[in-house]
Amino acid sequence: MIILINKRTIVVVVAIILILLLIISGVVIYSRSSRDSSVSSYERLEKPIEKGNNQNYIAFACNVDWGNEVLPEMLTVLREKNIKITFFVTGRWVKEFPELFMTIVNEGHEIGSHGYKHLNYGTLTQKQNEEQIQLAEDLIMKYTKEKPILFAPPSGSYNENTLLAADKLGYKTILWTIDTIDWRSGSTKDLIVKRVIEKESLGGSIVLMHPMDETAKALPELIDALLEKNLTVGRVSDVLN
Repeated sequence: MIILINKRTIVVVVAIILILLLIISGVVIYSRSSRDSSVSSYERLEKPIEKGNNQNYIAFACNVDWGNEVLPEMLTVLREKNIKITFFVTGRWVKEFPELFMTIVNEGHEIGSHGYKHLNYGTLTQKQNEEQIQLAEDLIMKYTKEKPILFAPPSGSYNENTLLAADKLGYKTILWTIDTIDWRSGSTKDLIVKRVIEKESLGGSIVLMHPMDETAKALPELIDALLEKNLTVGRVSDVLN
């Protein structure tokens, strides 16, 4: 009788162990499946665009979170040269300077999002990225009634969460081909022009700039030099087409 009970006990214990192993295996398989699904979803995303394929154009991308005192001069140059470029604006800047923003819009320039605040988006969660992009979109559309589709993360900082958030909200993430580094101390007008003109394969490039005094001074010479190379200076969407 004792032996029979022991056998039953062993059977029960073995059965419990098998059930536990099945449960653990199921959890592991589900976890791997979820992780693989997440990875494949990320891998399917369009990576940030650094250069377009329209070799007849070169795009100017001006990131705006400050520099409102310089923008009128830049806009005057662009107007006189009959050039339309892309301005990536932060939501907080639009909120603070709506009239200047509308001047940019009314003069026919392309508007892209630079997020709501100038943060390090590469350190944010997907939800935080979505919140920043959506807040900026709401403010931009308050004045333009047109949804922006281009998003330039501040400082070019992004991670998987940024790309997932931008894609979910219907944006292409834009970086740059050539950085004028116009914000750096010692960046003179001539140096800014040189940093662009001396690059090879300029066609399709996206040139990053900001509303800086020396950038405004460099614009006329830079535009003329690019026109001499038979390039049309335009918007980011122009080089993407």
